[in-house]
Amino acid sequence: MDRIRIVGGNELHGVIPISGAKNAALPLMIASLLTDDTLTLENVPHLADVEQLIRILGNHGADISVNGRRERQGESYARTIHFTSRNIVSTTAPYELVSKMRASFWVIGPLLAREGKARVSLPGGCAIGTRPVDLFIDGLTALGANIEIDGGYVNATAPAGGLVGGRYVFPKISVGATHVLMMAATLANGTTVLGNAAREPEVVDLAKCLNAMGAKITGQGTSTITVEGVPSLSGARHRVLPDRIETGTYAMAVAMTGGDVILEDTDASLLETALEAIRRTGAEISETNSGIRIVRNGAGIKPVDIVTDPFPGFPTDLQAQFMGLMTKSSGVSHITETIFENRFMHVQELARLGAKISLSGQTAKVEGVSRLKGAPVMATDLRASVSLVIAGLAAEGETMVSRVYHLDRGFERLEEKLTRCGAHVERVSD
Repeated sequence: MDRIRIVGGNELHGVIPISGAKNAALPLMIASLLTDDTLTLENVPHLADVEQLIRILGNHGADISVNGRRERQGESYARTIHFTSRNIVSTTAPYELVSKMRASFWVIGPLLAREGKARVSLPGGCAIGTRPVDLFIDGLTALGANIEIDGGYVNATAPAGGLVGGRYVFPKISVGATHVLMMAATLANGTTVLGNAAREPEVVDLAKCLNAMGAKITGQGTSTITVEGVPSLSGARHRVLPDRIETGTYAMAVAMTGGDVILEDTDASLLETALEAIRRTGAEISETNSGIRIVRNGAGIKPVDIVTDPFPGFPTDLQAQFMGLMTKSSGVSHITETIFENRFMHVQELARLGAKISLSGQTAKVEGVSRLKGAPVMATDLRASVSLVIAGLAAEGETMVSRVYHLDRGFERLEEKLTRCGAHVERVSD
């Protein structure tokens, strides 16, 4: 099993190309099930989750072809993938596939809308909270679906004439449920209004793609999304937006180590709250023609308190990384997690590097230390794994991160990108 070996102490200098967003690519790929025409997606990252979803879509009958497989395009690798779901050969998403990645449950929306039925295993693939499917079930029921849970599967059927437009107000904001209901509503009869909807850039990106396919969606980016159903959707060509989580992660890495790095092919407007928090730590951040420049000239890291919130708040997917940064601040910071109840599993691993962190409910108190020391650590989930990398970059000596398959789910070519900026990071295969 692969591990990541880091020898800390080097500043970062250079250019890091930002990949397409995993959290945008996955729902866009699933949207291909809504049409029998070809959906072409550009800037798709090469990640384990993307490859798993390709297998799942193939199970439903999608024909998938890939251009640009590891093809060099300037300084980055990006792929163009063509999805053609002309014939849906199965409306069942089996446990052995869905259990490996939670987002694969989202196929329930397009399958139900297009085929009138879906049998989808209850999801797995995540260790950071329960994240129940109640919102998906209640929302689809509001569109006329009849849903039963039996034997670990969600069995959904639409009325004889197909799903019908309706109104559904999310009791809590859910990005995944917003994706699913928005997709399902595109082919429903009548108009659907989604209240308290997620406002994340990935939701906006999906709506942009669906509209290019012929959907009639308005209000994306606000808390109320309106979808006027259409009889069918066509193919389209769409470019996946930049990964704001990867952008914030590398920005925090530079703030941690010091240095001067250009983050290319990204957009500051996707993560303004996170960038403002990084600025408050003492780093300088400016926009450039090609992306974002981040500089820290060796001054100490100032402590900053954050609270995770749905967009446009501080992203929960950057909480672990920010905690890694705060371990070497010049004072005490408080990090409050409001989205997922189990998202502090990285605390005990950061402590192995010398971090001083205490927990009280959903708040972590981080007392900055003057030095971290390398140690063997273990990744517990995707974002926790990269928080250990950030801490390891600033730790004295060697840090060995195991279970890096978590890392491979969401960060494309991390070792290569960091190494090219002067970090000592390598993948070690046992």
